[in-house]
Amino acid sequence: MSFLRLDKVSVGFTRYDGLIHQRELRILEDLSFGVERGELVALIGASGGGKSLLAHAIFGILPTNAVVGGSIRLEGTTLDAALRQRYCGRRMALVPQSLSHLDPMTRCRKQIAWAGQRAGRQLDSGSINTLLVRYGLDEAAANAFPHQLSGGMARRMMMAIATVGDPDLIVADEPTSGLDAENCENVLSRLRTLADAGKAVLLITHSLAEALPFANRVAVMKGGRLDSVEFASDFVGGGEALRSRFARALWSALPQNAFSAAEAKC
Repeated sequence: MSFLRLDKVSVGFTRYDGLIHQRELRILEDLSFGVERGELVALIGASGGGKSLLAHAIFGILPTNAVVGGSIRLEGTTLDAALRQRYCGRRMALVPQSLSHLDPMTRCRKQIAWAGQRAGRQLDSGSINTLLVRYGLDEAAANAFPHQLSGGMARRMMMAIATVGDPDLIVADEPTSGLDAENCENVLSRLRTLADAGKAVLLITHSLAEALPFANRVAVMKGGRLDSVEFASDFVGGGEALRSRFARALWSALPQNAFSAAEAKC
């Protein structure tokens, strides 16, 4: 069984249809796939297509009017509110999409220490420095306020904060948003290193081209549903080994393949 397993997961929101009646607006439907220890699975879909909702559903941080169906299990155990509270920061961690999750009024070193406390760890200066070095950060970054960091440094700082408790599952939500090519590669290579160390990594991204060099498998979303799960190694040549026509279209539409698939629409 997969370390993280999603079975027929759906996410919707209740809304009023008139003054009295309510109805559910379904955004995600019938998502079933898993993430093993030691692998990085890239969840690919269009921007604004609801991918972040899945991350929020895994961690139980959706609005009160959200309706979640199906099952989400970690190591075979269904994640309920009590288990999420116990596991967050310890066994599972979210690297959020927005840099606004960094406290703008607090130096980064203190934010790392706070994250350590939430994960049940008391970090001394040496432990914090070791963590920073792992993500290519230094003493100056630790003592900086978030606005004093470059985009790439801020992304890596969020990864350091998220992984301070050495979690087994890391979900990274669009971690390369707004970064140049060099910083994208830096962030994704660090996620790959976590997977190679035996962690289960779910990378949520709209960029197939960025994810492919680092992923083991690719879960392709289309219209709020899971279209297919493909091996990253099958995205070669004309995509003949890919099971899904839509996945082949996405592959053919990449710049290196001459944008040849007009049908690749999410």
